[in-house]
Amino acid sequence: MNLFYLACIFFYIGLFTIGGGMVAITLMQQTIVAKGLISTEQFYNMIAISESTPGPLGTNMATYIGYTLYGIHGGIIATLAEVLPSIIIIIIIAHFLKKFNQNVYVKGALAFLRPVTTGLILGPALHIFIFALVNVPESIEVLSTLEGWKGLFNWIDLAAYSIFAFLLLKFKLHPIILLILGAIFGIIFC
Repeated sequence: MNLFYLACIFFYIGLFTIGGGMVAITLMQQTIVAKGLISTEQFYNMIAISESTPGPLGTNMATYIGYTLYGIHGGIIATLAEVLPSIIIIIIIAHFLKKFNQNVYVKGALAFLRPVTTGLILGPALHIFIFALVNVPESIEVLSTLEGWKGLFNWIDLAAYSIFAFLLLKFKLHPIILLILGAIFGIIFC
């Protein structure tokens, strides 16, 4: 794979990402992880780091993946290729805004895209949850014993997740504080 191919991949991702960075995760996983350019573990680590850094998730992921594969040049090219379709589409829409504003077809397309986008966001969220908290057994027979069920979950991670969710929902703790606590937790327990 060369830099041009990397740019084409991220242009494709940027072009078909409707609904934000979480939707881009699905496309990135299908195009980058499935082709063996990076491992699944690297991919999920990149998601965690990209979520923790300021800026759009899809752009952060593109920068990080490009940098990991090709250094600074790869990071710059992947980032530009990922945002270029959005820039082009916004310029076109801004030019024709008055025509698009009341168009029945545009309203229908947007009404269709809302639930689709929700599903595209839910898919990666579920994958991340399972990857982080569940130890998928090698065979179903493992679950026939009590020890197999005890080892099904990463109990420490599940407890931390529950505590962080409780702090966020009950006390409205600022996400930055939760990120710092999560980093401390990861350093201590991982």
